[in-house]
Amino acid sequence: MIDHNFKKKFGQNFIFDKNLLSAICDDAEICKNDEVLEIGAGAGTLTTQIAEKCQKVVSYEIDKDLQEHLLNLNLTNAKFIFGDIMDYEITKIEEDFAGEYKMIANLPYYITTPIIFKFLNGSEKLKSLTIMVQKEVAERMVAGHGGKDYGVLSVMINFFGSAKINRIVSRTNFHPQPNVDSAVVTIKIDRQKYPQIDKNKFYKFIQCVFSMRRKTLKNNLSTLISKENLTLIDEKTLSMRAEMLNFNHLLKIYLKIIDCF
Repeated sequence: MIDHNFKKKFGQNFIFDKNLLSAICDDAEICKNDEVLEIGAGAGTLTTQIAEKCQKVVSYEIDKDLQEHLLNLNLTNAKFIFGDIMDYEITKIEEDFAGEYKMIANLPYYITTPIIFKFLNGSEKLKSLTIMVQKEVAERMVAGHGGKDYGVLSVMINFFGSAKINRIVSRTNFHPQPNVDSAVVTIKIDRQKYPQIDKNKFYKFIQCVFSMRRKTLKNNLSTLISKENLTLIDEKTLSMRAEMLNFNHLLKIYLKIIDCF
């Protein structure tokens, strides 16, 4: 434990259990030749475990009050950058990596989705993300069609690769203790999965079809394409809500109207 004024605005909840920290590294399949990006160094407990297992770790920490503590860890293969990773361009972040790299992060709720999309959409070098997130967010990440958890996040993760919940982590493992349990999720990226699809255009389509969850596909798509172009899709499909359509069905619809928006 460290003497630190925990800041709620940064969503600070630190882990000190070495067995759990080691298990997170195992979930990320870190090996000695890997280069690793860590988001949220915190007390440096996970950073230390990562550094022991990999060639190099670059860790971003938004709380500058932790700078002295982290630098005093004297991790010879770790580089600390004190700032908000959302303020850095992907190209700048990736200057620290010789080639492909893996990400490990313990993410507060408010920044989880923005970080996931920043790297899925912007990086060509990231191999995988192993992230600690709130349990409910993890369930949305891996959700299949037909339920309330299925939405933009689960569909776009499927587009870029695949996600798996490795373990559920009780709130009692954190200090200070949060109000919810967490989960460790690994997203493995496969850039050859849909190479012919424009990722930005597909994202726009998915955001549209899920924009009003209680509305039918016809209602939502009418904000994106003309009434005439809606006839490219059969009436039965148009009468359904997006959450009832699996990924392949959504992809087929997108391909039918790709030139209409």
